[in-house]
Amino acid sequence: MAMAKQEVIAEVAKIYKVLGNERRIRIVTCLMESAEPISVNSICELIDLEQPVVSKQLNVLHQYQIVCKEKQGNKVLYTVDDPHIVEMIADMINHVRHELVGQPHPKNLF
Repeated sequence: MAMAKQEVIAEVAKIYKVLGNERRIRIVTCLMESAEPISVNSICELIDLEQPVVSKQLNVLHQYQIVCKEKQGNKVLYTVDDPHIVEMIADMINHVRHELVGQPHPKNLF
C-alpha cells in the first residue's frame, strides 16, 4: 500500500533534517566527487574532520540510506547510495553559487 501524502511529507522533512547538517553535506559531497568508494580515513583527510565525527555522521547517513557501505578486508568503504540525493545536493550547490553572484532566477520554471 502506498504511503499517505502526510507520511511522505514527514519522511521528506526527516531527510531534509539529516541533510541540514554541514558535516553530513561535506561528507556526501566528498563521496559525490570520488570516482570510487572511499574509506573513513580518506574522508577524514579530504574534509579535515576527526574519525569519530565522520564515523558518527556516516552512520546517520547510512541509516537514512543516503550512503552505502561495503566491507573490504579491514576497511569499510562508502559511496552515495541515492541518485536523488546527488541531484538535490548538486542543485542546491548550483543555487547557492547562483545566489552568491546575485543572478536573477530563471522565470520559466514550470
